[in-house]
Amino acid sequence: MRKLKLQVQMSVDGYIAGPNGEMDWMVWNWDDALKQYVGEITAPVDCIVLGRKLAQGFIPHWAAHPEQEGADKFNNTHKVVFTKTLDKSEWDNTELARGDLAEEINNLKKQEGKDIIAYGGANFVSALIKQGLIDEYHLLINPTAIGNGLPIFKDLDTKQQLTLVKAIPFDCGITLLHYQPKRS
Repeated sequence: MRKLKLQVQMSVDGYIAGPNGEMDWMVWNWDDALKQYVGEITAPVDCIVLGRKLAQGFIPHWAAHPEQEGADKFNNTHKVVFTKTLDKSEWDNTELARGDLAEEINNLKKQEGKDIIAYGGANFVSALIKQGLIDEYHLLINPTAIGNGLPIFKDLDTKQQLTLVKAIPFDCGITLLHYQPKRS
């Protein structure tokens, strides 16, 4: 069965964006070792899942900047956008998922193929976490505390135990925390 990986940048105090979606606190000039790590976790991916809000900026950004490092992966990988408001996809190589989140993700996991990676805003990622759908967490912890913002673990109604696979500090200041959920 395919794995669903989550890759997300977070503040040291647990937010993925400021209260109004601000991302000006994130480290964007990644060192080569971090770029290599992200390349290694995305190489075995042939499907990207996104929430609609992030997709509306993410997909057009990469399509408009094919010269940027990583653009080939994002532009050429099949994408599934989870939405309740869009009726048709306006993007190449992208389909819409409008059904139950857990059912749709589990159907994707059962399909033939490589791994799946999730990118998204706080609501989408929180829903994936709450329903226990993430198989690997790749949390890129930025060396900044922002005090308030959009968390991804606030909607849990039960404790989720995680096992640390590895922690890697990078020269750019980001520390990777790679976790897997403990499954019973």
